[in-house]
Amino acid sequence: MKRNRGHSGGRQANGVHGGGGGGQKGEAKKAITERQVAEFTQEWGALAQEEVSSADYYFNSYAHFGIHEEMLKDSVRTGTYQKAILQNAHLFRGKTVLDVGSGSGILSLFAAKAGAKKVYGIECSEIVEIARQIIAYNNYDDVVEFITGKAEEVTLPVDKVDIIVSEWMGYFLLYESMLDSVLFCRDKWLKEGGLIFPDKASLYLSGIEDADYREEKLGQWHNVYGFDFSPVKAIVMEDPLVDNVQAGVMNTTSCQILSLDLNTCKKDDADFASRFSIRALRRDFIHALVAWFDVTFSCRDVPHSHSVSFTTAPFSKWTHWKQTVFYLKDALVAHEGEEVSGLIAVRKNAKNPRDLDIKLKYVFDGAAAIAAVGGEGEREETENVVGGNEPNGAAGMDLEEEEGDQAGGEEAAAGKQKEKKNAAQRERGSGQGTGVNETLFFRLR
Repeated sequence: MKRNRGHSGGRQANGVHGGGGGGQKGEAKKAITERQVAEFTQEWGALAQEEVSSADYYFNSYAHFGIHEEMLKDSVRTGTYQKAILQNAHLFRGKTVLDVGSGSGILSLFAAKAGAKKVYGIECSEIVEIARQIIAYNNYDDVVEFITGKAEEVTLPVDKVDIIVSEWMGYFLLYESMLDSVLFCRDKWLKEGGLIFPDKASLYLSGIEDADYREEKLGQWHNVYGFDFSPVKAIVMEDPLVDNVQAGVMNTTSCQILSLDLNTCKKDDADFASRFSIRALRRDFIHALVAWFDVTFSCRDVPHSHSVSFTTAPFSKWTHWKQTVFYLKDALVAHEGEEVSGLIAVRKNAKNPRDLDIKLKYVFDGAAAIAAVGGEGEREETENVVGGNEPNGAAGMDLEEEEGDQAGGEEAAAGKQKEKKNAAQRERGSGQGTGVNETLFFRLR
């Protein structure tokens, strides 16, 4: 995050740009300053080694504390792990625990506090050095031991563990996720009947109205300093948007497209294809599909255990995972009850398996399938469809209103006429009444 630098005002600090005064005294100061600068730029300490250790960009990105700070401040994420572990402390007491991708060490600390006999944390990035200090500061260094390296390459001091904990989820559940590593550790080290925290995950899809951002994302390319950059739109469309979506723009039912049980699933299950079907909840535009996931700590329904879960859905408290938005080629004009159906296929990218390739096919046969393309016109009509200018979405929805409502004056009367016209257009379809059958490709990177 970039922050504005404060202006020092008044006096300029001494340094390279500082005034040196006049005569020989000024020249001496200048010479000393230049020598100091030369010496200063020769020594970079630990930063000089960074390029040597950054061959794997993924792991190197987790060496910086900023990303861990964001995750620690995510109260849904970290608070749910805390609740799941400490409310099930009886399951951890006296047990051996493996923390896969231990990062800052917070999950290892939860496990140690719950009474684990030994906690082994596997971490490949350089954050492990800070984590060791944190563990020592909290007097758990006799319980928690970190092992540096990739989960698939390290050796544990024990043959089996009782519990695996891991925060393996990424954007869209699977992007940059450590699921493969968790499953590897499960198969190699988890004892028969052992527990995984969390062990269940589901991925969902729904439709949203998002005219403003769609126009911002795509409409701007029609005029770039007087030039038409429209060919760029195809490239921009390939990148899904990761952002927080307001619950109010969701306008269809949701559909589960993936369900994973980490106790039994295989590595290949993360490459999947699924049918989906969603229905419009109101008359509105559908500009995009939005995806989110749920996670559950089921404890395998062990007696006296407490199942805990959280969701990253738009209608819940926001998390650092946000939601993932896939913009459609054209906005769909949907009436209440009309169905959008299709297929979605997800696979790891061949060159970079932490990226995801996503193929989306959708079919829609609504009364007015595609919104008229026209930038401003579409945004204007969207406001009318969802009632952007009156409370409770009332604008433009009542064809029986009397034209001559004098209470609002001439402006109100003109507005009502405009709303009536738009409503009548929607009754006739307000779009192209042909079916939609599109296939789009995305890459989450």
